[in-house]
Amino acid sequence: MKSFITVKILYSNTDLSQIYLTKASPRTLYYSMAYYSQTIYHCFAFLNDAVREGKNQYERAFGVSPKDLFETVYRSEEEMLKFMQLMNSIWNICGKDVVVAFDLSIFTHIVDLGGCTGAIAKECISAYPQSRVTIYDLPKVLEMARNHFVSPHEKRITFHEGDFFKDPIPDADLYILARIIHDWTEDKCLKLLNRVNKTGKPGSGVLLIEALLNEDRTGPVTAQLYSLNMLVQTEGKERMASEYISLLESAGFKDVQVQKTGKIYDVILGRK
Repeated sequence: MKSFITVKILYSNTDLSQIYLTKASPRTLYYSMAYYSQTIYHCFAFLNDAVREGKNQYERAFGVSPKDLFETVYRSEEEMLKFMQLMNSIWNICGKDVVVAFDLSIFTHIVDLGGCTGAIAKECISAYPQSRVTIYDLPKVLEMARNHFVSPHEKRITFHEGDFFKDPIPDADLYILARIIHDWTEDKCLKLLNRVNKTGKPGSGVLLIEALLNEDRTGPVTAQLYSLNMLVQTEGKERMASEYISLLESAGFKDVQVQKTGKIYDVILGRK
């Protein structure tokens, strides 16, 4: 005769944690938390030095040169994949809000500069079925994207290898820079935006996706914390909407509009 033992489950994930904390969930934040704890946290250990020196702290935290920012971030395949998983998890949650903040249906061909895993590209082709998106990024990033993030069966997403500071930028109706401008100094931002403006045809657009500071810099707290993160990790900072407008106008863009999403990231659209 068989006997049965009843097991009482005392602990389990809540519905919310099942969505955001389990690795198998498409909306997981596991990879974000892993990158923050394993990489960003170590840079923040030298926040005092970052404030005094005004530069990122990769050398103190990891013993690597901070001179070439993304050579540092991508210092090994393992670190590159961790960073890309971080970016992918962010846009899996926030991507839809930013690509529909403006009606982008008039832009048929989109180039996502620094498009990384293709998460924004996927949101674009989902929201705008007539669109096609080219992900522009460094060769090794695109290789990782092909291997881990973008299905070979997705024909509306293509790839273009290059360094957007040096190499030709392909023609497009819209250029997206999602969390790109905040990585760089004013001079490098203007260099990049000028290159985009010169490449784009009349009527083309540029869409910046960033966490905006209030005009008096009193918040939001998330954007302020991100700005500290930029200090310890990059060459850049978070900015106010007026600063992004000024950068775009200085690069020759006009009719610049800002759209708040009510979430972490907002969008700025300029036209050539």
